[in-house]
Amino acid sequence: MKSALIVIDYTVDFVTGKLPCGDPAIAIEPRIAALTEAGAERGDWVVMAVDLHEAGETEHPEHRLFPPHNIRGTEGRRLYGELEAAYHRQQERIYWMDKTRYSAFAGTDLELRLRAKGIGRLELAGVCTDICVLHTAVDAYNRGFELAIHADAVASFNEAGHAWALGHFRDTLGARLLIGGQPQ
Repeated sequence: MKSALIVIDYTVDFVTGKLPCGDPAIAIEPRIAALTEAGAERGDWVVMAVDLHEAGETEHPEHRLFPPHNIRGTEGRRLYGELEAAYHRQQERIYWMDKTRYSAFAGTDLELRLRAKGIGRLELAGVCTDICVLHTAVDAYNRGFELAIHADAVASFNEAGHAWALGHFRDTLGARLLIGGQPQ
């Protein structure tokens, strides 16, 4: 079965910026960059699903929940650290996708692109485990995709939420949890 790696929201704002996961997100930097490079080099479809907001936006539901983040044209929307370099090295093999909701499927053509490529298995990495990674995983499950979560390449600012989401991926969505690429 063909697979795709979806890297979710690993940006400056979500790692150290306006809405930071902090140390847990910094710790996954080498792994998330390595997964991206390896996937692109293997010829897997690699997707950068990146949160996008506009300056002064007040109608978006997140406006009431979180400080402004991932604003178009700001430093905070850049990919973080080594992932930025990996993206530039492999840019012709990586699909950049803006998203405006938690899930990479909400309001995007992601499912159409995956189906057109014959992809049935998704591997997820990124932040926040219990928000955008979770919502993307639930939508993928509901659309019939097989799921694997790189447990060593997801992080959150909420440790209890992170642990709960990992269990939910495995126990409720039937996702395989991977560490070092190996099932756990």
